[in-house]
Amino acid sequence: MSAKAKPDFKDRFVIIMAGGRGERFWPLSREQTPKQLLALLGKQSFLQEAVQRVLPLVPLKNIFIITNTAQAAAVRKQLPKLPKDNVVAEPMGRDTCAAVTLGAALVGARSTTGVMAVLPADHVIPEAKKFQQVLSDAFDVAAQGQVIVTIGIKPNEPATGYGYIHTGMELPTPPGSKPTKTTFYKAERFVEKPNFETALEYVNSGHYRWNAGMFVWSFITVTNGLQAHQPEMFAACQRWFKVANQPAKLAKVLAKEYPAIKKVSIDYALMEKAQNVIVADGAFEWDDLGAWPALARHLKADAEGNCAVGDFIHVDAARNIIYDARTKHRTPIAVVGLRDSILVQTDDAVLLAHKSQAQKIKELVKKLAEDKRLKKLV
Repeated sequence: MSAKAKPDFKDRFVIIMAGGRGERFWPLSREQTPKQLLALLGKQSFLQEAVQRVLPLVPLKNIFIITNTAQAAAVRKQLPKLPKDNVVAEPMGRDTCAAVTLGAALVGARSTTGVMAVLPADHVIPEAKKFQQVLSDAFDVAAQGQVIVTIGIKPNEPATGYGYIHTGMELPTPPGSKPTKTTFYKAERFVEKPNFETALEYVNSGHYRWNAGMFVWSFITVTNGLQAHQPEMFAACQRWFKVANQPAKLAKVLAKEYPAIKKVSIDYALMEKAQNVIVADGAFEWDDLGAWPALARHLKADAEGNCAVGDFIHVDAARNIIYDARTKHRTPIAVVGLRDSILVQTDDAVLLAHKSQAQKIKELVKKLAEDKRLKKLV
Protein backbone atom coordinates (compact mmCIF):
# COMPACT_ATOMS: atom_id res chain seq x y z
CA MET A 1 0.00 0.00 0.00
CA SER A 2 1.34 3.41 -0.93
CA ALA A 3 2.02 5.67 2.03
CA LYS A 4 0.23 8.51 0.18
CA ALA A 5 -2.88 6.51 -0.71
CA LYS A 6 -5.95 7.13 1.41
CA PRO A 7 -6.61 3.71 2.92
CA ASP A 8 -10.07 2.33 3.66
CA PHE A 9 -10.01 1.06 7.22
CA LYS A 10 -13.62 -0.18 7.46
CA ASP A 11 -12.47 -3.82 7.32
CA ARG A 12 -9.83 -3.35 10.02
CA PHE A 13 -10.71 -4.41 13.56
CA VAL A 14 -8.89 -4.49 16.89
CA ILE A 15 -9.63 -6.87 19.76
CA ILE A 16 -8.10 -5.67 23.04
CA MET A 17 -7.86 -8.37 25.69
CA ALA A 18 -8.51 -6.73 29.06
CA GLY A 19 -9.68 -9.46 31.38
CA GLY A 20 -6.58 -10.03 33.50
CA ARG A 21 -6.48 -9.41 37.24
CA GLY A 22 -2.93 -8.05 37.48
CA GLU A 23 -2.45 -9.67 40.88
CA ARG A 24 1.28 -8.93 41.01
CA PHE A 25 0.43 -5.19 41.26
CA TRP A 26 -1.54 -5.61 44.50
CA PRO A 27 -2.47 -3.61 46.57
CA LEU A 28 -3.11 -1.07 43.81
CA SER A 29 -4.53 -3.65 41.41
CA ARG A 30 -7.78 -5.28 42.57
CA GLU A 31 -10.27 -7.61 40.90
CA GLN A 32 -12.55 -4.72 39.88
CA THR A 33 -9.69 -2.31 39.09
CA PRO A 34 -6.89 -4.46 37.66
CA LYS A 35 -3.56 -3.29 36.25
CA GLN A 36 -4.90 -2.42 32.80
CA LEU A 37 -7.37 0.06 34.35
CA LEU A 38 -4.70 1.84 36.40
CA ALA A 39 -2.79 5.00 35.48
CA LEU A 40 0.58 3.97 36.88
CA LEU A 41 2.74 6.02 34.53
CA GLY A 42 0.61 9.00 33.56
CA LYS A 43 -2.91 10.39 33.44
CA GLN A 44 -4.35 7.63 31.25
CA SER A 45 -4.78 3.97 32.15
CA PHE A 46 -2.96 1.29 30.15
CA LEU A 47 -6.28 0.37 28.51
CA GLN A 48 -7.01 3.97 27.50
CA GLU A 49 -3.52 4.25 26.01
CA ALA A 50 -3.99 0.95 24.12
CA VAL A 51 -7.15 2.34 22.50
CA GLN A 52 -5.53 5.70 21.73
CA ARG A 53 -2.62 3.96 19.97
CA VAL A 54 -4.83 2.17 17.45
CA LEU A 55 -7.34 4.96 16.73
CA PRO A 56 -5.31 6.36 13.78
CA LEU A 57 -5.57 2.93 12.12
CA VAL A 58 -9.02 1.62 13.02
CA PRO A 59 -12.48 3.23 13.38
CA LEU A 60 -13.61 3.46 17.01
CA LYS A 61 -16.70 1.36 16.19
CA ASN A 62 -14.35 -1.48 15.08
CA ILE A 63 -12.56 -1.73 18.43
CA PHE A 64 -13.76 -4.43 20.82
CA ILE A 65 -12.71 -4.86 24.45
CA ILE A 66 -12.97 -8.39 25.83
CA THR A 67 -13.04 -8.26 29.61
CA ASN A 68 -14.95 -10.00 32.43
CA THR A 69 -18.19 -9.29 34.25
CA ALA A 70 -16.45 -7.78 37.30
CA GLN A 71 -14.61 -5.20 35.18
CA ALA A 72 -17.05 -4.43 32.33
CA ALA A 73 -18.65 -1.40 34.02
CA ALA A 74 -15.26 0.14 34.82
CA VAL A 75 -14.06 -0.46 31.24
CA ARG A 76 -17.14 1.30 29.83
CA LYS A 77 -16.62 4.20 32.24
CA GLN A 78 -13.02 4.63 31.09
CA LEU A 79 -14.01 4.48 27.41
CA PRO A 80 -17.23 6.52 27.23
CA LYS A 81 -16.98 7.14 23.45
CA LEU A 82 -16.68 3.43 22.62
CA PRO A 83 -20.03 1.85 21.70
CA LYS A 84 -21.38 0.18 24.85
CA ASP A 85 -21.88 -3.17 23.11
CA ASN A 86 -18.22 -3.22 22.01
CA VAL A 87 -17.28 -4.08 25.59
CA VAL A 88 -17.92 -7.81 25.83
CA ALA A 89 -17.64 -9.63 29.15
CA GLU A 90 -16.53 -13.24 29.40
CA PRO A 91 -18.52 -15.03 32.13
CA MET A 92 -15.25 -16.48 33.46
CA GLY A 93 -11.59 -16.64 32.46
CA ARG A 94 -10.83 -19.34 29.90
CA ASP A 95 -7.38 -18.15 28.73
CA THR A 96 -6.54 -16.44 25.46
CA CYS A 97 -7.78 -19.00 22.91
CA ALA A 98 -11.37 -18.55 24.08
CA ALA A 99 -10.97 -14.74 24.00
CA VAL A 100 -9.54 -14.89 20.46
CA THR A 101 -12.38 -17.19 19.34
CA LEU A 102 -14.94 -14.77 20.79
CA GLY A 103 -13.15 -11.88 19.09
CA ALA A 104 -13.26 -13.68 15.76
CA ALA A 105 -17.02 -14.22 16.11
CA LEU A 106 -17.54 -10.52 16.86
CA VAL A 107 -15.45 -9.45 13.84
CA GLY A 108 -16.95 -12.02 11.47
CA ALA A 109 -20.47 -10.91 12.34
CA ARG A 110 -19.51 -7.39 11.21
CA SER A 111 -17.41 -8.39 8.20
CA THR A 112 -16.36 -11.81 6.94
CA THR A 113 -13.61 -10.05 4.96
CA GLY A 114 -12.36 -8.30 8.10
CA VAL A 115 -8.77 -8.32 9.33
CA MET A 116 -8.27 -8.23 13.09
CA ALA A 117 -5.42 -7.39 15.42
CA VAL A 118 -5.46 -9.03 18.85
CA LEU A 119 -3.61 -6.88 21.39
CA PRO A 120 -3.11 -6.99 25.18
CA ALA A 121 -4.44 -4.06 27.18
CA ASP A 122 -1.50 -3.54 29.52
CA HIS A 123 1.62 -2.98 27.41
CA VAL A 124 3.85 0.08 27.60
CA ILE A 125 4.68 1.39 24.10
CA PRO A 126 6.20 4.91 24.29
CA GLU A 127 6.91 5.11 20.54
CA ALA A 128 3.31 5.13 19.30
CA LYS A 129 4.08 6.16 15.69
CA LYS A 130 6.64 3.37 15.21
CA PHE A 131 4.15 0.88 16.63
CA GLN A 132 1.42 2.19 14.31
CA GLN A 133 3.67 1.73 11.28
CA VAL A 134 4.35 -1.91 12.18
CA LEU A 135 0.69 -2.60 12.95
CA SER A 136 -0.47 -0.96 9.72
CA ASP A 137 2.00 -3.03 7.68
CA ALA A 138 0.87 -6.16 9.53
CA PHE A 139 -2.77 -5.36 8.67
CA ASP A 140 -1.84 -5.00 4.99
CA VAL A 141 0.14 -8.25 4.88
CA ALA A 142 -2.53 -10.21 6.78
CA ALA A 143 -5.18 -8.94 4.36
CA GLN A 144 -3.25 -10.16 1.30
CA GLY A 145 -3.05 -13.84 2.02
CA GLN A 146 -3.52 -16.79 4.32
CA VAL A 147 -0.89 -15.82 6.87
CA ILE A 148 -0.92 -15.32 10.62
CA VAL A 149 1.19 -12.31 11.59
CA THR A 150 2.71 -12.02 15.04
CA ILE A 151 4.61 -8.91 16.12
CA GLY A 152 7.94 -9.96 17.63
CA ILE A 153 10.01 -7.56 19.75
CA LYS A 154 13.78 -7.52 19.26
CA PRO A 155 15.19 -8.45 22.69
CA ASN A 156 17.55 -5.97 24.36
CA GLU A 157 18.37 -8.25 27.30
CA PRO A 158 18.28 -12.00 28.06
CA ALA A 159 14.88 -11.81 29.76
CA THR A 160 13.58 -15.10 31.15
CA GLY A 161 10.03 -13.89 31.73
CA TYR A 162 9.03 -13.86 28.05
CA GLY A 163 8.46 -16.54 25.44
CA TYR A 164 10.62 -16.26 22.31
CA ILE A 165 10.04 -16.74 18.58
CA HIS A 166 12.79 -18.22 16.43
CA THR A 167 12.80 -16.26 13.18
CA GLY A 168 13.85 -17.74 9.86
CA MET A 169 14.45 -16.16 6.47
CA GLU A 170 13.46 -12.60 5.70
CA LEU A 171 10.41 -12.65 3.46
CA PRO A 172 10.37 -10.78 0.14
CA THR A 173 7.53 -8.46 -0.88
CA PRO A 174 4.84 -10.52 -2.63
CA PRO A 175 4.56 -9.89 -6.40
CA GLY A 176 2.30 -6.94 -7.19
CA SER A 177 2.45 -5.58 -3.63
CA LYS A 178 4.00 -2.35 -2.42
CA PRO A 179 7.04 -2.80 -0.15
CA THR A 180 6.41 -2.30 3.55
CA LYS A 181 8.62 -0.35 5.93
CA THR A 182 8.45 -3.29 8.32
CA THR A 183 10.61 -6.38 7.83
CA PHE A 184 8.80 -9.74 7.96
CA TYR A 185 10.36 -13.14 8.71
CA LYS A 186 9.21 -16.72 8.57
CA ALA A 187 8.41 -18.00 12.06
CA GLU A 188 10.38 -21.21 12.65
CA ARG A 189 9.13 -22.05 16.15
CA PHE A 190 7.80 -20.67 19.41
CA VAL A 191 9.91 -21.26 22.51
CA GLU A 192 8.73 -21.29 26.12
CA LYS A 193 10.33 -19.00 28.71
CA PRO A 194 14.02 -20.02 28.72
CA ASN A 195 16.63 -20.05 31.47
CA PHE A 196 19.18 -17.22 31.56
CA GLU A 197 21.92 -19.03 29.61
CA THR A 198 19.52 -20.02 26.83
CA ALA A 199 18.03 -16.53 26.69
CA LEU A 200 21.55 -15.10 26.36
CA GLU A 201 22.21 -17.40 23.39
CA TYR A 202 18.95 -16.27 21.79
CA VAL A 203 19.78 -12.58 22.18
CA ASN A 204 23.33 -13.00 20.85
CA SER A 205 22.16 -14.98 17.82
CA GLY A 206 19.98 -12.15 16.52
CA HIS A 207 17.45 -14.73 15.26
CA TYR A 208 14.94 -14.52 18.09
CA ARG A 209 12.19 -12.10 19.05
CA TRP A 210 10.19 -11.75 22.22
CA ASN A 211 6.67 -13.11 21.90
CA ALA A 212 4.62 -10.03 22.84
CA GLY A 213 1.24 -11.70 22.38
CA MET A 214 0.24 -9.39 19.50
CA PHE A 215 -1.37 -11.11 16.51
CA VAL A 216 -2.93 -9.96 13.22
CA TRP A 217 -4.98 -12.18 10.89
CA SER A 218 -8.03 -12.14 8.68
CA PHE A 219 -11.29 -13.61 9.94
CA ILE A 220 -10.98 -16.37 7.33
CA THR A 221 -7.39 -17.21 8.32
CA VAL A 222 -8.01 -17.46 12.06
CA THR A 223 -11.19 -19.51 11.67
CA ASN A 224 -9.41 -21.84 9.23
CA GLY A 225 -6.66 -22.21 11.82
CA LEU A 226 -9.14 -23.03 14.56
CA GLN A 227 -10.91 -25.52 12.30
CA ALA A 228 -7.62 -27.31 11.59
CA HIS A 229 -6.12 -27.28 15.10
CA GLN A 230 -8.98 -26.60 17.57
CA PRO A 231 -12.22 -27.98 16.08
CA GLU A 232 -14.17 -27.51 19.33
CA MET A 233 -13.24 -23.82 19.41
CA PHE A 234 -14.15 -23.52 15.73
CA ALA A 235 -17.58 -24.99 16.45
CA ALA A 236 -18.02 -22.52 19.32
CA CYS A 237 -16.98 -19.66 17.02
CA GLN A 238 -19.69 -20.69 14.53
CA ARG A 239 -22.34 -20.66 17.27
CA TRP A 240 -21.22 -17.30 18.70
CA PHE A 241 -20.98 -15.81 15.20
CA LYS A 242 -24.74 -16.31 14.73
CA VAL A 243 -25.64 -14.19 17.79
CA ALA A 244 -22.64 -11.83 17.92
CA ASN A 245 -24.70 -8.85 16.72
CA GLN A 246 -27.33 -9.48 19.42
CA PRO A 247 -25.59 -8.61 22.73
CA ALA A 248 -28.29 -10.00 25.04
CA LYS A 249 -28.45 -13.32 23.17
CA LEU A 250 -24.64 -13.52 23.00
CA ALA A 251 -24.37 -12.99 26.76
CA LYS A 252 -26.85 -15.84 27.39
CA VAL A 253 -25.02 -18.20 25.03
CA LEU A 254 -21.64 -17.39 26.59
CA ALA A 255 -23.01 -17.87 30.12
CA LYS A 256 -24.28 -21.30 29.12
CA GLU A 257 -21.23 -22.47 27.14
CA TYR A 258 -18.18 -20.88 28.80
CA PRO A 259 -18.00 -23.23 31.82
CA ALA A 260 -17.33 -26.16 29.45
CA ILE A 261 -14.70 -24.33 27.34
CA LYS A 262 -11.21 -25.71 27.90
CA LYS A 263 -8.59 -23.31 29.23
CA VAL A 264 -5.79 -23.04 26.68
CA SER A 265 -3.60 -20.21 25.44
CA ILE A 266 -3.71 -19.13 21.80
CA ASP A 267 0.04 -19.75 21.63
CA TYR A 268 -0.34 -23.43 22.47
CA ALA A 269 -3.71 -23.90 20.74
CA LEU A 270 -2.82 -22.34 17.40
CA MET A 271 0.48 -20.45 17.05
CA GLU A 272 2.76 -23.38 17.91
CA LYS A 273 0.86 -25.69 15.54
CA ALA A 274 0.24 -23.45 12.51
CA GLN A 275 2.65 -23.54 9.56
CA ASN A 276 1.64 -20.16 8.11
CA VAL A 277 2.98 -17.85 10.84
CA ILE A 278 5.20 -14.90 9.94
CA VAL A 279 6.88 -12.41 12.27
CA ALA A 280 6.67 -8.64 11.89
CA ASP A 281 9.81 -7.01 13.26
CA GLY A 282 8.57 -4.91 16.17
CA ALA A 283 11.17 -2.14 15.92
CA PHE A 284 9.73 0.03 18.67
CA GLU A 285 10.27 0.46 22.40
CA TRP A 286 8.07 -1.98 24.31
CA ASP A 287 7.59 -3.24 27.83
CA ASP A 288 5.27 -5.67 29.53
CA LEU A 289 4.89 -4.59 33.15
CA GLY A 290 4.58 -7.98 34.78
CA ALA A 291 5.26 -6.94 38.38
CA TRP A 292 6.25 -3.96 40.54
CA PRO A 293 10.04 -4.14 39.81
CA ALA A 294 9.37 -3.45 36.11
CA LEU A 295 8.00 -0.03 37.05
CA ALA A 296 11.55 1.13 37.87
CA ARG A 297 12.36 1.09 34.14
CA HIS A 298 9.93 3.97 33.64
CA LEU A 299 10.42 6.11 36.75
CA LYS A 300 13.21 8.57 37.42
CA ALA A 301 15.62 7.29 40.07
CA ASP A 302 17.48 9.33 42.69
CA ALA A 303 21.25 9.09 43.24
CA GLU A 304 20.84 5.88 45.25
CA GLY A 305 18.57 4.23 42.66
CA ASN A 306 15.29 4.73 44.55
CA CYS A 307 12.24 5.27 42.32
CA ALA A 308 9.46 7.06 44.15
CA VAL A 309 5.94 8.26 43.38
CA GLY A 310 4.94 10.28 46.44
CA ASP A 311 6.57 12.25 49.24
CA PHE A 312 9.60 10.09 50.04
CA ILE A 313 12.55 10.75 52.35
CA HIS A 314 15.27 8.28 53.33
CA VAL A 315 18.56 7.63 55.05
CA ASP A 316 20.86 4.95 53.64
CA ALA A 317 18.17 3.40 51.41
CA ALA A 318 18.92 2.17 47.89
CA ARG A 319 17.26 0.68 44.77
CA ASN A 320 13.75 0.69 46.25
CA ILE A 321 10.40 1.28 44.56
CA ILE A 322 8.16 3.53 46.64
CA TYR A 323 4.59 4.11 45.39
CA ASP A 324 2.07 6.16 47.34
CA ALA A 325 -1.38 5.68 45.82
CA ARG A 326 -3.34 7.24 48.67
CA THR A 327 -6.00 9.67 47.53
CA LYS A 328 -6.48 11.40 50.89
CA HIS A 329 -4.50 12.15 54.03
CA ARG A 330 -1.17 11.66 52.28
CA THR A 331 1.81 11.71 54.62
CA PRO A 332 5.56 11.44 53.92
CA ILE A 333 6.99 7.94 53.60
CA ALA A 334 10.24 7.78 55.57
CA VAL A 335 12.66 4.88 55.08
CA VAL A 336 15.93 3.97 56.82
CA GLY A 337 18.39 1.34 55.62
CA LEU A 338 16.01 -0.42 53.24
CA ARG A 339 17.40 -1.91 50.03
CA ASP A 340 16.02 -3.58 46.89
CA SER A 341 12.46 -3.46 48.19
CA ILE A 342 8.94 -2.51 47.12
CA LEU A 343 6.81 -0.31 49.37
CA VAL A 344 3.29 0.47 48.18
CA GLN A 345 0.69 2.33 50.20
CA THR A 346 -3.00 2.67 49.35
CA ASP A 347 -5.93 4.01 51.40
CA ASP A 348 -6.60 0.58 52.89
CA ALA A 349 -3.41 -1.49 52.63
CA VAL A 350 0.40 -1.42 52.71
CA LEU A 351 2.72 -3.79 50.85
CA LEU A 352 6.38 -4.30 51.77
CA ALA A 353 8.26 -6.90 49.72
CA HIS A 354 11.77 -7.66 48.53
CA LYS A 355 12.14 -7.13 44.79
CA SER A 356 13.39 -10.69 44.34
CA GLN A 357 10.11 -11.99 45.79
CA ALA A 358 7.79 -9.84 43.69
CA GLN A 359 6.32 -12.83 41.83
CA LYS A 360 5.04 -14.20 45.16
CA ILE A 361 2.63 -11.28 45.53
CA LYS A 362 0.23 -13.46 43.53
CA GLU A 363 0.42 -16.03 46.34
CA LEU A 364 -0.28 -13.28 48.84
CA VAL A 365 -3.42 -12.26 46.97
CA LYS A 366 -4.63 -15.86 47.05
CA LYS A 367 -4.05 -15.94 50.81
CA LEU A 368 -5.98 -12.70 51.26
CA ALA A 369 -8.89 -14.11 49.23
CA GLU A 370 -9.05 -17.13 51.55
CA ASP A 371 -9.25 -14.95 54.69
CA LYS A 372 -12.83 -13.82 55.46
CA ARG A 373 -11.53 -10.73 57.22
CA LEU A 374 -9.22 -9.65 54.38
CA LYS A 375 -10.84 -10.87 51.15
CA LYS A 376 -12.42 -7.42 50.69
CA LEU A 377 -8.88 -6.22 49.83
CA VAL A 378 -8.79 -8.45 46.72
